[in-house]
Amino acid sequence: MAQLEYKCPNCGAPLGFEAGTQEMTCEHCATVMDVEALQCMDDEVAAHQEPDAAQWEYEGTNWEASEAEGMSVYTCNSCGGEIVGDETMGAATCPFCGNPVVLTAKFSGALRPDMVIPFKLDRAKALESLENHYAKKKLLPTVFKDRNHLQEVKGVYVPFWLFSADADGRFEYRATRIRRWSDARFHYTETSFFRVIRGGKLGFDAVPVDGSKSIDNTMMESLEPFNMNEKEDFKPAYLAGFCANKYDVEAGDCAPRANERIKNTTTNEFNKTVMGYHSVTPVNASVRVNCEGVRYALLPVWMLGSTWEGKNFTFSMNGQTGKFVGDLPLDKSARNRWFLKLFGIIAASLLVLTQVVITFL
Repeated sequence: MAQLEYKCPNCGAPLGFEAGTQEMTCEHCATVMDVEALQCMDDEVAAHQEPDAAQWEYEGTNWEASEAEGMSVYTCNSCGGEIVGDETMGAATCPFCGNPVVLTAKFSGALRPDMVIPFKLDRAKALESLENHYAKKKLLPTVFKDRNHLQEVKGVYVPFWLFSADADGRFEYRATRIRRWSDARFHYTETSFFRVIRGGKLGFDAVPVDGSKSIDNTMMESLEPFNMNEKEDFKPAYLAGFCANKYDVEAGDCAPRANERIKNTTTNEFNKTVMGYHSVTPVNASVRVNCEGVRYALLPVWMLGSTWEGKNFTFSMNGQTGKFVGDLPLDKSARNRWFLKLFGIIAASLLVLTQVVITFL
């Protein structure tokens, strides 16, 4: 037989019904609640239970025949990335994995983007950012900057789905405040328990999710934020001189990631509002995502591919803001020297401290 158990909103211990008082009592912290109040709490939680995942829909618009004319698609045989270029673009190197790409077909089978953020930073700035990226890495092999081969520097418009929504959040926390004092005989500690409730709505506009399988999602999220105030209605002219990766992940398949990001941000923002307590423990949390719409956009990214000792290294730069990310090789000898130096400093400090203690005694 199933047993129904109620938890104390202050300390989390079980609540028991007292027949004499007709109230719910916590044996741990002595909290007392009447049954009606407890039922109201249950009704509040039930009313804010998270519904099924938000359903995003996107129809989009097709390309005009005049816009698609002259465009071709280059496919990477290694990572499968599809890159849109013009007919004059010859064989190239994949900006995502560094392998050769070949022309396979005329441009077709993709929806026309709703908007684009044009490139603000040029190729020279991307190379400068790469040099700065090298300079900040103390454990980078000294020969890497001289011997690595920068295969390709490509300006790529990466496909993103932009999700807009309202998030309705309801949160409950258990919090404590502690007061300590002493007299001539005793030290006292007083702990006060609180049930803290937060609720409200947050609006989200243009939450980006990468719509390409061939591009690492973590790397693209690391390049954020993009300034959406600088977006423009899409025109094919923005692609001149650049590549544009075709989306191959539908908006609906990207929706779970958008929902996750919206829920995490909502939770974090409401958590920040619970202040002034010595401890705060989340008890209940509910975030309801109300879909407002989804749009298809191309966002500017510089992709830099480099090889060293037979390995490919890929770097990316936000073509609007200049934010730069990418992995670099590690000089194990330099790491070991750094560790030994740090260990020596710690050992010397402990030796001096020990000598001071012995002298004092």
